[in-house]
Amino acid sequence: MTSNSTRLDAAVAASKKFPAPVYRETVLAANFEDAKRYFLASLLQIHYAHTIMLERQHILSRQDAQACLRALDRLDLEKIKSATYDGTCEDLFFYIEDLLAADIGADVAGRMHTARSRNDIDLTLYRMCIRSEVLGCAACVADARHALLDLAEANVTTLMPAYTHTQPAQPTTFAHYLMAAAEFLGRDFDRLRSAWTTVNRNPLGACAITTTGFPIDRDCTAELLGFEGLQINSYGAIAAVDYVTEAASAIAICMINLGKLVQDCLQWCTAEFNFLRLDDSLVQTSSIMPQKRNPVSLEHTRILASRAFAQAQGVLACAHNTPFGDIVDSEDDLQPLVFSVFEDASRALKLFAGVVRGCQVNREQMARRAGGGFLTVTELADTLVRSEGLSFRLAHRLVHAAVQKLGEYDAEAMVAAVQDLAREIIGRPLRTAVGTLRQALDPEHFVAIRNIPGGPAPETSRAQILVMRREQETMNSWISLKKQQQSEYPKRIESAKAIILSR
Repeated sequence: MTSNSTRLDAAVAASKKFPAPVYRETVLAANFEDAKRYFLASLLQIHYAHTIMLERQHILSRQDAQACLRALDRLDLEKIKSATYDGTCEDLFFYIEDLLAADIGADVAGRMHTARSRNDIDLTLYRMCIRSEVLGCAACVADARHALLDLAEANVTTLMPAYTHTQPAQPTTFAHYLMAAAEFLGRDFDRLRSAWTTVNRNPLGACAITTTGFPIDRDCTAELLGFEGLQINSYGAIAAVDYVTEAASAIAICMINLGKLVQDCLQWCTAEFNFLRLDDSLVQTSSIMPQKRNPVSLEHTRILASRAFAQAQGVLACAHNTPFGDIVDSEDDLQPLVFSVFEDASRALKLFAGVVRGCQVNREQMARRAGGGFLTVTELADTLVRSEGLSFRLAHRLVHAAVQKLGEYDAEAMVAAVQDLAREIIGRPLRTAVGTLRQALDPEHFVAIRNIPGGPAPETSRAQILVMRREQETMNSWISLKKQQQSEYPKRIESAKAIILSR
């Protein structure tokens, strides 16, 4: 009886041992797989950097540091990547610590964890991984902007309608439209560059949340891990999540911007608009309708951008109204969503750049639309202001009356209508020559005289494209510099490790 009771007590105790099966299945197993996929390399780099720093600060003996570094070198990464979570350890960190303990003993392996916590380790590897995603996405934005500038340069004189409230408004050029898009992609790039600055700060050394009494050198680990400075306040290093919400916000804005472009392009590819024709390699036919040219590349761009936007909103929602402290809401379960944000955003931007580079512009159709439908009559009113000395409001009234009278646009009829209505509207006949009135209705003239900064005139556009090209060079230089810096920090770890191992 006593034996049965003992066995029952043992079974009950075992059932209450952490982790409970449901917790293991729903949380720890999934997080273990995510950690192997996203964070393994960064976690090991943190182990190396922290061990090197501890040895330099004489917190860890040279002999113990050598043992730890050699044990890290002996880890079988492929075996770790293929490991299945079995509940014997809590997470990837403890799994690797157990491997190191099995190799060099728990006492020596445990010394490597002096003056740090899983808290600051986690925040450090999150930042290391997110900075790579920010940099990659910034490069995609820059490339998409480059594609737009190339297309703009080829279409400086390509007339097209500008739209307001989804209705044809005034003539402009395709370059003018594309440069507006290039401008906001430039701002998207700036937002990602700002996010990079926020993300790329070293939280290691914050430990649990209040630092440590050991004389660690946080600048040392920052340099070894490729950070550009410290996330100084230890409480904020652990508790603040704006390093990730800023990055997510930058992506959300970028995807909204991209979605506007895609929506226009999809309309312009319709037979009714016929402004753009995608390359044959970027469209699909129908399984039943042989004539179809479905612009699926743009549709995929749209859904990828929408997914990235929605996931970015999800990141913000997860962080909203959470305590300012160490909480799981901003940790293992959130981080994979962040990776999905950047993955889909990068896919959308890459695909869009490919579409832009593989499209044909129907310049004749665009020009026809730019020259019809009363789109130039703003300039007719402006001309009356200049040549007749009218207030703009009175000139507007006269031209509006002529538009209402005609109903359908015809340039010659428009000139005649304005002349006919002048005595009624302004109280006298017009003095302006007929040729001047006709010129005012010419879409090329409309565009050409709008040559102030930001206008669509060809010479203005060419000058602005040169400015944007120089901005592009600055963007590309920044990307190259950061990529170079990120490729160099593992070499610093290897060099510092070699010095310790050679002593």
